[in-house]
Order: sequence, then structure tokens, then C-alpha cells
Amino acid sequence: MNAPTTGQLPVVVIGAGPVGLAAAAHLVERGLEPLVLEAGPSAGSAVRDWAHVRLFSSWAEITDPAAEKLLAPTGWTRPDGAAYPTGGDWAEHYLQPLADILGDRVRYGATVTGVARAGRDRLVDADRDEQPFTVHIRTADGREERLTARAVIDASGTWAVPGPMGADGLPALGERSAADQTSYRVPDLRDPAVRARYAGKRTAVIGSGASAFTALAHLADLAEDEPGTHTVWVLRRRRGISANTYGGGEADQLPARGALGLRAKAAVEAGHAGAVTGFRTQAVERAGDKLTLVAEDGRRLDPVDEIIVLTGFRPDLSFLSEVRLGLDERLQAPTALAPLIDPNVHSCGTVYPHGVNELSHPEQGVYLVGMKSYGRAPTFLAMTGYEQVRSIAAAIAGDREAAERVELTLPETGVCGGAGLYDDPAAAQSTDSGGCCAAPATLQIGTGAPTTSGGC
Repeated sequence: MNAPTTGQLPVVVIGAGPVGLAAAAHLVERGLEPLVLEAGPSAGSAVRDWAHVRLFSSWAEITDPAAEKLLAPTGWTRPDGAAYPTGGDWAEHYLQPLADILGDRVRYGATVTGVARAGRDRLVDADRDEQPFTVHIRTADGREERLTARAVIDASGTWAVPGPMGADGLPALGERSAADQTSYRVPDLRDPAVRARYAGKRTAVIGSGASAFTALAHLADLAEDEPGTHTVWVLRRRRGISANTYGGGEADQLPARGALGLRAKAAVEAGHAGAVTGFRTQAVERAGDKLTLVAEDGRRLDPVDEIIVLTGFRPDLSFLSEVRLGLDERLQAPTALAPLIDPNVHSCGTVYPHGVNELSHPEQGVYLVGMKSYGRAPTFLAMTGYEQVRSIAAAIAGDREAAERVELTLPETGVCGGAGLYDDPAAAQSTDSGGCCAAPATLQIGTGAPTTSGGC
């Protein structure tokens, strides 16, 4: 029996999140066969980790057109376009139904451990572009498999690699040994076990964006009910606390985002949280069950019981070591894309729509999309990700004209992250036409890099 030609092989999509599943829908629409590999047990596994967070963006802004067409024959209808879902809503009412209609094209419990050209490591040039890709996976039961693909679309995101507390981008001294009292996610205080972990305790929150605002607000609510609960807010930025520290507030074009900053401000003003600025963590020291943060300048904070680190996320590039990627040295984003998304210059709403041209690498046929394509930049929009995979699917299908055509007009104001208000849908209402980040605040926070007024 003859081996299949490269054109008969599937396009492997890594990750069954919003952009990965959208990629599969666009490939199906183009008559191409996708194979989606999801490490978790269900669609949107990472999204389900922040199921308690409500998005700033409405249903109308977080579903992909090709995906909707694929779902339509099943009787699926998009929830109220003006409503604002939680991460759990998004996974249950859109991502899982989309994965279900894709059927056997989605494999769960499949962790990608390596991608390469068949028979060629990254050093070998001979006939490289003519070879298909081999994708190495580890299944949930520990078996190893090798799959063959005509192209690879990596939509695995950045959720699995949170930034450390160390100000130099590396784990602080003692950080690993304090792992049992350190979290890298906004806690879901509705969970009794999580609530008990922070109730009546002194907690350090490290970070300066919407994730930190969310944690401050929720811990302040806990302090109202549980005496002794207090938060130390640790900011790397050197300037003192001002109105700008809390975002746009009442002037924010997105009321939910502004309201979140105001809640953080109220937590500080009510005495439930105290802010420390210019504190660049170098070490964390343990004395019994207490932890002490030590700064590069020698300052030491009073001991705390718990630490919540919200300093951004990073792409995992380890399994792509044998393919030739062209990445910006700062952002770890594709070289041509990096200037368009630099958070020092751009906010969510000022990122130009882009596609296959900006996402191509020296290794033809490999694409990083979605949050992963943005590397360490926190300005990603779900709508941008849907446009990325539309363009890439067209390119793989050989329709270069469609691949290079821009079919997305971004709103002037980007929406970054979740409102962080788990029980107040009305707080997320906005009269502005906003975009949508593909993750909640806990996925969008950087390390204190400045953003513009519409930034993330």
C-alpha cells in the first residue's frame, strides 16, 4: 500500500481552545482534514481553569464565523450576543459543542512532546521542505505515538507557563520551596477549600494589571466576612500609587474594566490591602509557615501566609526545538508580528489585523497562533486569533488571495481579559463595541510594562 502524499495528510492543530477549534472549523470549510490534539480531557481545558471569571466581551465577540456555520446544522444557536459569559459558559455552551461536532477530529489526552520534519533535525537542509512533519505525542495512559502531518498549527496558548515572582524573569530564590503556599492564578473564593486557604490570612499579591485588581477585589470581599484577612499588593513599578495605577476608572471606555480597577482602589482605601511600589522580588524566605519577600534593594516585607503571583504568561517552545522558528528576541513572537503587538506601543484595539504573512516562519508549514503567537505580549484578542486561522487555512488550501485579504475590522477599543466579577453580569455591560481577549485577566497580565489608555 502506498504511503499518503503530503497533501493527503491531516493538518495537526495543537490545542482545543477557542483559536485551535476555530482553526479546525476553517480547515473543514476549506475541505482540509484537521486533527486537533488536546492535552486535557475536554475542549477548552485551560478556559475551564478560569471558569469563575466573567469576560469583558460579549458572546457576539467570542465566536468564530466558520465555527458557527459548522454548528448550525446541529440546531446550535449562539447565546444572547449582548450577554457576557464566564469562562465556564464559554467552554460549556460553545467550545465543547464545537469539539463534539468535529468528532474524531479532536483527540483528548494527547500531549505534544515534539514536532520535526520527517527524518530531518533542524540542522539538515536536504529536501527539507518536501518532507511532512512528524508530531510526537504522549497519551493520557503514558503511551508514545508519532503522527504525520502536512502542516502544524500550534494554538496551545501560554496558560501552562506562568511568569515567576523573580523580577529578573527567573524564579526568585526560594520560590520553588515555597510552592505549597504560592499560587499563579486568581483564586476562586467561591470554592470552600480555596476560601479557607486565604480567610483570616495575610496574602501578598504580586502584579500590576487586571489579574491583580481581580485578586485584590475578591480578597477585599473576603476580608469583609473574615476578620484578619489582609493583602499586601506588591508592584515592581517605581512610581508611587496614583489614579493611573488602577487603570482608567470611570473614564475607561469599557466600564467593566474601569469598575474592576475602582474595586481594587476601594480595597486599598478601605485598608483591606496595602501597596508597596518599586519592589523587585529577589528571594522568598521561609520561617516555619511564614514567608518573607526580599527585594533586590534589600527591603524585606512583613511575613505573609500566602503569595499570589500574577506576572504574566509565556509560550512553551520546548517541543518546537527541531523546527526553524523566526521569533523576536524580546516578545518571543513571530518576527514580522512583534512590531505590531509590542505592548510598549500597542493596546488590544490598536493591533493591526494580520494573517499568514506575519505568522510564517523559516520552517514552512508551521504556525503559532492565538495567545501563543503573541509570546509574552498581553494584547491578544480572540477576534484577531480567528482572523489568523482563517488566513492560514486559506494559505494551506492554496488560496493565496484569500489568505492575504483582511476580513476583520477591529474595534477602536480592545477588551482585555475578564471582568473578574463572577456574580455581576450587569457590570460587564458596555455601550462601546469592544473586542475580546481570548482569556480572562489572569491570562492577560504582563509584568508591569506600560500600555496605552486602551491597553490590557
